[in-house]
Amino acid sequence: MAIRLELIDELIKDYKKPEDITGENGLLKQLTKAIIERTLAAELTHHLGYEKNGISDKGNARNGHTPKTLKSDQGDLPIEVPRDRTGEFEPQLIKKGQRRWTGFDDKILSMYARGMTTRDIQAHLQDMYRVEVSPELISTVTAEVMEEVKEWQNRPLEELYTIVYLDAIWVKIRDEGHVVNKAAYLAIGIRLDGCKDVLGIWIEKEEGAKFWLKVITELHNRGVKDILIACVDGLKGFPEAIESVFPHTQVQLCIVHMVRNSLRYVSYKDRKAVVADLKTVYQAPTEDVAKNALTAFEQKWDSQYSFIGKTWRSNWSRLCPFYAYPADIRRVIYTTNAIESMNNGLRKVTKNRGAFPNDESAVKLLYMAIRNLMKKWTMPIQNWGTALNQLSIIFEGRVPLK
Repeated sequence: MAIRLELIDELIKDYKKPEDITGENGLLKQLTKAIIERTLAAELTHHLGYEKNGISDKGNARNGHTPKTLKSDQGDLPIEVPRDRTGEFEPQLIKKGQRRWTGFDDKILSMYARGMTTRDIQAHLQDMYRVEVSPELISTVTAEVMEEVKEWQNRPLEELYTIVYLDAIWVKIRDEGHVVNKAAYLAIGIRLDGCKDVLGIWIEKEEGAKFWLKVITELHNRGVKDILIACVDGLKGFPEAIESVFPHTQVQLCIVHMVRNSLRYVSYKDRKAVVADLKTVYQAPTEDVAKNALTAFEQKWDSQYSFIGKTWRSNWSRLCPFYAYPADIRRVIYTTNAIESMNNGLRKVTKNRGAFPNDESAVKLLYMAIRNLMKKWTMPIQNWGTALNQLSIIFEGRVPLK
């Protein structure tokens, strides 16, 4: 509904400085208060069935007002809520017990999801909106998200994910009076449309194949019938855990993790050269060329770093699958960068916290941060149409054709 320009001109005719509009007692705040109170009065008129100063034939009538102060992005907003004699009136714009104006909770949740602590949120609201809020109010607002988290964590999943990335990050959580590092297990699935979706968050004291088996089983129980390719790090027993639930899934170890682990004990002065020589292995056009490159790498570096060649050869069966794929698929499966990128965003959010009070608090913040990140995931993977056609040929009969 358009507002008449003449009305706006009348409202701002005495405007001299910005504070007249947006200040603590400015026009916007006065207008908000007036509109709320007029709307509540109209709601009561509708409830009673007669206009103010009219006569009721139902035995109910207006009975003054109750003062209430709303927390809003314009500061504390005092209003007068109309009452009826019988107490049957239930206002809809500002419900009974409501103390925060529309959008205020969203601001708290947005700041919380970006990693701001309760103290940070309190200070920001005071500085920006001249509103004092208690830690209990912030906890109450964020606690309401947990119901949404539970629904999200238990929602049905797609029957088929073309690619699933599995990884964990570490967060500090209080447990039985002590602060301990716990693993937050995360899974990202690539749907048939090429878009990413976070499938869940799970907290455990340590990262291990046994718990990953529990995660994989839960995905299956929530409706996942098939995964074409699973991209994982080099955790012992991880591939076997996946294959016990999805026996036809192709497991690909993350090349980036392998390179990172290979450099763990390499002298700083040799790192650049070692990385360059490892590139000739994982960037080789075919598996045979890659094997020859690995042999050449061992001949050059075994005298100093024999563990690198041994590690690559012992994991070769899990490292080599991507060589069989075309470039469009190879680019998205030889590394878990898709989930690593998300994890970096989550670490930025969690780094401000000394420790979470419990597992639920950690899951709540991770979920809210993930929800923010997923807003940017609007496009499919680059060249996804070509990649999907290639997957349908490689995994014949497992990719539904439209």
